[in-house]
Amino acid sequence: MERVTGIGGLFVAARDPEHLTRWYAEHLGLDAPPETYGDRSWWQQAGPTVVAAMPADTPHLQGRGWALNLRVRDLDAMVAQLRAAAVEVTVDPEPYPNGRFADLLDPEGNPVQLWEPGGVDAP
Repeated sequence: MERVTGIGGLFVAARDPEHLTRWYAEHLGLDAPPETYGDRSWWQQAGPTVVAAMPADTPHLQGRGWALNLRVRDLDAMVAQLRAAAVEVTVDPEPYPNGRFADLLDPEGNPVQLWEPGGVDAP
């Protein structure tokens, strides 16, 4: 069976696409999409990825039809960096068997979860 090899993109409707693109690049290190077909796209590091269908009313999705979860190497360092830039971040105080999590909203109110993998998913 042929299988998908990874996530090739996430496309989000935005009121101000240029501002949101810059925000993700500045605060989370996600490079802007390439301007030409000759420019390389942002490459993610190999690691665990979860694709999960959830009930539409789950609190995890915060009333949206999707949730963005981004893997980070050092959750504490990323949280400190975001807070230094006046981005409000809530760290989940409970460590889970699969790692640690923090939640924030992007400038347009979209939920973003940061995940430092742990347990069997740790690097």
